[in-house]
Amino acid sequence: MSPRKYNLETELVLSKSTDQYNASVAPLYQSATFKQPSLSNMGEYDYTRSGNPTRTHLQNHIAKIMRANHAFAVTSGMGCLDVITRLLSPGDEVIAGDDLYGGTHRLLTYLNNKGDLKVHHYDTTNTELLVSKIHSGTKMIFLESPTNPLIKVCDVRTITREAHKINPDIVVVFDNTMMSPVLMTPLDFGVDIQYESATKYLNGHHDIMAGVLATRSAALAEKIYYVINSTGCGLSPFDSWLLSRGLRTLAVRVERQQQNCVRIAEFLANIGFKVRYPGIKSHPQYDLHASMCKGAGAVLSFETGSIKVSEKIVESTEIFGIAVSFGCVNSLISMPCKMSHASIDAKTREERDFPEDLIRLCIGIENCDDLIDDLTRALLRSGAVKLNERDELFNAVSVQSKL
Repeated sequence: MSPRKYNLETELVLSKSTDQYNASVAPLYQSATFKQPSLSNMGEYDYTRSGNPTRTHLQNHIAKIMRANHAFAVTSGMGCLDVITRLLSPGDEVIAGDDLYGGTHRLLTYLNNKGDLKVHHYDTTNTELLVSKIHSGTKMIFLESPTNPLIKVCDVRTITREAHKINPDIVVVFDNTMMSPVLMTPLDFGVDIQYESATKYLNGHHDIMAGVLATRSAALAEKIYYVINSTGCGLSPFDSWLLSRGLRTLAVRVERQQQNCVRIAEFLANIGFKVRYPGIKSHPQYDLHASMCKGAGAVLSFETGSIKVSEKIVESTEIFGIAVSFGCVNSLISMPCKMSHASIDAKTREERDFPEDLIRLCIGIENCDDLIDDLTRALLRSGAVKLNERDELFNAVSVQSKL
């Protein structure tokens, strides 16, 4: 009889351990080596770089919640991307979006400039254009949706389906960090490899660095494990244990963060800012996103029309911490062009319509009224909202507090 399947919220908490003492929480095996029964019998584990019971427990749990057959935990989200690019051969041609996480862009650009890969960037919201660029020699496609930080949405189903028609051996890679397994399951759309920075939502407390990869392909899993074992980038036992703990509260954290984010997005839109968030109907791919995901997540960006004003807003908040990253229980604020995406040169940002005044908000689990009040004060201090607009602003706050 196959094991019973539960809803994701239950699966996140229901993490059964094979501990001999039936501990409620899977024990931490903080050991680098394991004694062998004999010279001819290595046992299940011999060296933590190759495998560790704590990491195995985590990986089995990850595979279940991501609906994968195989999952792996490594030292960071960028570690995931490094492992994935090592599956390619010198000179291989790959396609990537034109709005990627800054670190992703940095690594792909580095490999392209070295001549290791041939990387082509396109607007992934233009499905027809993207598909037209795929040919039999294209080896890999890198996708994000929503993108970070322009919050652009791509048609993952269509791109993946058409890519595999053109080249059945192509590997479609999807960074699902923004949505997490709670809101999106990319493998269900035909994606070959899904990866996430577990530093973000999966762990949720910004006290570890970690990344996870998942696939349904045994062949890809074998190659991925070979790279991880060879390079030694597998996640440490203690970090694996902490990540397992963080996963248990993933659903409730994301639910609260998303509720707060919807209110804040509507608050900013009502004032008149250009808000980028797939959870409000003004987003150009609102319907497409809703067809693929269970929610819009907890990251938004908005434009003020002035770099100086944006800088003042960011530096005037008290609850929102000025920091890179997202997915934590506490709210963060940043200017991507000066922080997380500063590695993308100004000329490239301009070519990709990347607003220099863009502010990114990563919403936490705090009381939403307090978050809106904090933003209100920052908007007034920065001059983004004039004194004669105060009544309109406070009315917007009042409306939001009643929702």
